[in-house]
Amino acid sequence: MKVLILNGPNLNLLGVREKSIYGETSFDDYLAGLREFYKMVEIDYYQSNVEGELINKIHEVGFACDGIILNAGAYTHTSIAIADAISAISCPVIEVHISNTAKREPFRHVSYLTAVCRGVIAGFGLKSYELALQALLDE
Repeated sequence: MKVLILNGPNLNLLGVREKSIYGETSFDDYLAGLREFYKMVEIDYYQSNVEGELINKIHEVGFACDGIILNAGAYTHTSIAIADAISAISCPVIEVHISNTAKREPFRHVSYLTAVCRGVIAGFGLKSYELALQALLDE
């Protein structure tokens, strides 16, 4: 099984950014542990702060992998273009959020991506990624 974890803007700052919301672990450290535990899965990773680069990556892998775990960051609430990219591909996409967006600012309550994703996992910290990976494995 081949899965892409795709992170959007500001998620490169995990471990140093708003630790009370996002925790103290860097994504690189978390990813190393995830790869170690799920050795049977080829986990690729890509992060960009640029919307078009995220779309290009979705196009690139969207017919060649078994699933995408997507945390689009703030683009979740603004990007019809990312939603259209997800609609155009064949592999399942699971929307992930580290925090529970429904408990945060009102603008975070709207997702343009939810309707085109297989499912949404939010509010479990970095464990949200593992829950998404397990959902893909269980399909």
